[in-house]
Amino acid sequence: MHIDHFKEHFHTVTDQRQSAKTTYCLFEVLFGSLCSVIAGAKGWFDIREYILGHHDWFKRNGLFLNEIPADDTIARIISTIEPKQFQECFINWMSSIHTLTKGQVIAIDGKTLRGSYNREDRASTIHMISAYASSNKLVLGQLKTEQKSNEITAIPELIKMLDIKGALITIDAMACQTKIAKVITDKGGDYLLAVKSNQGKLRKAIEKAFSKERANMADTVVFEESHGRIESRQCYVLGSNKLEGDLSRWASLKSIVMIENFRFEKGKKLDLEYRYYISSKELSAEQAANAVREHWGIESMHWVLDVSMNEDACQIYKGHGAENVA
Repeated sequence: MHIDHFKEHFHTVTDQRQSAKTTYCLFEVLFGSLCSVIAGAKGWFDIREYILGHHDWFKRNGLFLNEIPADDTIARIISTIEPKQFQECFINWMSSIHTLTKGQVIAIDGKTLRGSYNREDRASTIHMISAYASSNKLVLGQLKTEQKSNEITAIPELIKMLDIKGALITIDAMACQTKIAKVITDKGGDYLLAVKSNQGKLRKAIEKAFSKERANMADTVVFEESHGRIESRQCYVLGSNKLEGDLSRWASLKSIVMIENFRFEKGKKLDLEYRYYISSKELSAEQAANAVREHWGIESMHWVLDVSMNEDACQIYKGHGAENVA
């Protein structure tokens, strides 16, 4: 990552401070904070300590030539940056270093920042929606929503901000909504949406279409054995013309998918589960199975945030601090 490349995409961020009272350059604080967070900084004090420990390197690159700001100053600067503008800069930056290949899976899911609640209102935790390029293991963009239930309204806004042409967007059952499907296809992408009881009629129609397939062996079967657990997954795909009823409200619906998941774990009951999906793309069983598996890469990203970067333990909450640091 070259400093000038980062500056190219973030120089448009508006400095909310009064110019007459500005001592530290906004870009210096932004870039120093970025390096610190990548290195494991979990708060404002950690950010300052990182910059202090690497001050010689920063000075060689023309940054922090005089003093290093106090942690309170860093907090004020980052917390006053307008998140929407910051998100746009971030998305443009990610787009410049990420090549989207046709059919690539972009998984969308949300995560709550458990330490971000206002200390006077513990119900005010921030929920972030992320778009994750599974093959590149890269977050393409994020958007904040106040509550998990608001994912349905936040996801279309995030999709509109991204270039998803040719990509396959995977989302869990909460976002299985006709409006979200239309937003994806209008932007030139395809969707693969999990279907559960929130779409009762659609779910029943899919179950009926696959009723005969349950007795047959699928073309694509995956076996896994590890840690005393044996698991098999079979994937079946049918054309949407096998569905009964009028489903024209689902934009460009072409395929329906069933995953049969069998699990045996020592000391526990046998577990057999059927999961269903709809897609605007004509998928083979292998493509559908791979896309479903790739979707869970975003859970691995959440694990890294929690276990490696201790995001849930981060106590930043004032202003726009938590959202911008995330």
